[in-house]
Amino acid sequence: MSDPRHIAIIMDGNGRWAEARGLPRVAGHKAGVETLRDIVRAAGDSGLDFLTLFAFSSENWSRPQSEVSELLGLLKLFIRRDLHKLHKSNVRVRIIGARADLAADIRALLYEAEALTAANTSLTLVIAFNYGARDELTRAMQALAQQVASGTLLPEAITPERIGAQLDTADIPDPDLIIRTSGEMRLSNFLLWQAAYSEFYFVSDYWPDFKPVQFFSAIEEYRKRVRRFGGLPEENIPEFSDKAEADIVPLRHSAG
Repeated sequence: MSDPRHIAIIMDGNGRWAEARGLPRVAGHKAGVETLRDIVRAAGDSGLDFLTLFAFSSENWSRPQSEVSELLGLLKLFIRRDLHKLHKSNVRVRIIGARADLAADIRALLYEAEALTAANTSLTLVIAFNYGARDELTRAMQALAQQVASGTLLPEAITPERIGAQLDTADIPDPDLIIRTSGEMRLSNFLLWQAAYSEFYFVSDYWPDFKPVQFFSAIEEYRKRVRRFGGLPEENIPEFSDKAEADIVPLRHSAG
């Protein structure tokens, strides 16, 4: 199999990494930012086109306010400290997730990151912030319903392609490979629509311990897999001789 164009990562286990070391959870999030930097560099070195990182879910707001504040502070620090480095490396930044209810300063940072790097042509770094796949799908369905209600869209014209065009990832290819750290084996409301035919790779290490060598190992594992997309690999499709075709015809008639 060819190399993946798009890898998505569920960066899980920061808090448990810290707790296992007797540290406050925020120490795990800080260590996770360092890992993030390493993996972004590794993705650029690998020639990847898209790297999507699940940075902050729409469910994370239910965490203790102190932890939420720390996470938002780390986001601000990352953008302020790393954005120009990413820009110089020709990295394009995209943000997916709901923005309407975000604080004005957070929205401004997200727009700044996208605007500054919009013309870059190397790796596209997609940051899923305030993102939840069910929320994304709900917003997409609401947009389509409004078009139907206004008479600009017929219900029968709603296709998978039209739904995909309403998602936050409208112009981003579906992930070829999804990696999750911490040993958990679930999507946790991440890219539910887009992951329909993604390959999965789970590692037991917490995110702060995830190294570039493991990232490259995931790519190597991906190369060994066969993606069927619901069908069969071409080499496994049986070839029928004329005699075989003749044998099948009576069976078709007898079934009718």
